[in-house]
Amino acid sequence: MTTHTHHTPTANAPEHPARLQWAQLAPDVYKAMVRLDAASRKGLDPTLLELVKIRASQVNHCAFCLDMHTKDALAAGESVERIIQLSAWEESQHFYTAKELAAIELTEAVTVLTEGFVPDEVYAKAARHFEESELAQLIAAITVINAWNRFGVTARLTPGHYTPGDIKH
Repeated sequence: MTTHTHHTPTANAPEHPARLQWAQLAPDVYKAMVRLDAASRKGLDPTLLELVKIRASQVNHCAFCLDMHTKDALAAGESVERIIQLSAWEESQHFYTAKELAAIELTEAVTVLTEGFVPDEVYAKAARHFEESELAQLIAAITVINAWNRFGVTARLTPGHYTPGDIKH
């Protein structure tokens, strides 16, 4: 006779409500951010853009944006493996192209600003892989996701409810 052990599912911790529904309370700012986001995407590879958004959101601990952009990346055909390895990209460089690595490194430099500036070598590496206009767009996209992250983290927006195809930022 075989006995089966029944596991009681562990209940998740209760979901915290958002602190503030900033988009509803500052609708003109939200609409301007959506327009800015759309403008910053122009001319950028969508796969690279999602990697940048995911990496900035990891660095900023923005759970809401991580939920959104990992789901969007998966829906667009990105591999689970590349998304998982992104948090350790320096040790997992073989998963990414040289151009993607330059964008990821620039994303971290712009996001963290550890020394108060973006190091020349990081900027130069990105400049070798991107035409000037594309580089300007990339810097804009990095800046925009950082702004979204700051809204998300400060308002404590709740992750887990986004479905790809919903309104994006």
